[in-house]
Amino acid sequence: MSSNFIDYVKICCRSGNGGAGSAHLMRAKYIAKGGPDGGDGGRGGHIILKGSKQLWTLLHLKYNKHLFAGNGENGAKAQRSGAFGKDVTVEVPLGTVIKDAETDVVEYEITQDGETYIVLKGGRGGQGNQHFKTSTNQTPRYAQPGEEGQEKWKILELKILADVGLVGFPNAGKSTLLSVVSAAKPEIADYPFTTLTPNLGIVAYRDFKSFVMADIPGIIEGAHAGKGLGVRFLRHIERNSILLFVIPCNTPSIKKEYATLLNELKLYNKELLDKQRILAVTKTDLIDDAELKKIKKKLPDIPHVFISSVAQKGLEDLKELIWKHLNM
Repeated sequence: MSSNFIDYVKICCRSGNGGAGSAHLMRAKYIAKGGPDGGDGGRGGHIILKGSKQLWTLLHLKYNKHLFAGNGENGAKAQRSGAFGKDVTVEVPLGTVIKDAETDVVEYEITQDGETYIVLKGGRGGQGNQHFKTSTNQTPRYAQPGEEGQEKWKILELKILADVGLVGFPNAGKSTLLSVVSAAKPEIADYPFTTLTPNLGIVAYRDFKSFVMADIPGIIEGAHAGKGLGVRFLRHIERNSILLFVIPCNTPSIKKEYATLLNELKLYNKELLDKQRILAVTKTDLIDDAELKKIKKKLPDIPHVFISSVAQKGLEDLKELIWKHLNM
């Protein structure tokens, strides 16, 4: 799975050159000086990205990093225009962000199925000499050359589109939760960083409703600065409507762990703090009711629910809480 999930690629794009206009003068058996009849050159091909809900990764671009469009054809006599250069259209997953590789400036974000964005426009075709005829120059013997295409490196980054993003330290129980509330099958083991790539699961709710949940690799302190898996996963959280903080009940201080997680998100992007937050206290099958009552008194002031993915406890309450906040 990890080798197939690619959420960052750098590609070289080259649009096509425009064709030259024709400087042809009309000559026929009975028309000695028929005037200019040169056609226009065709425009060069564009480099186009198109959103597709069928794709979840940029893997197909990892091994095809050079996108070159076709050149436009030259204009011809009898006012015939040259053919357009062949466009190159590449499908990308929803949530793909296009950046300029030199400036790191975000140019566009593709979020809709079928949405297209012209990354580089092809060069314009040159005008034929028919456009330059005037009252004082009846037979112009010149035409415009075609405009050259462009060549630039672009960065494509994928930000997972999901309703709910799971936020927590490694081994907090996020993957287990996703596996029991959806049909997703993330890798699960009792050691940090089992999840190396985001996993998506569709969670069924009552009356055939559903929402999308994303299991994102665990946060460690310093993630915003690139430690651990760093910003590789933090950008995926930007797209989620709700942040579901997953903290095990046997952690020394749930309040402190929540504050650390929140601080990492704040240091990465302050706007993440504007998102709705829910707390799921996991692994409650490991403690008794008396211990649970003590924990309830020391929780952060956000909506919360106690769950056990293994014992299947509190999962319906969690879905109810998520659905309520998704529709607020």
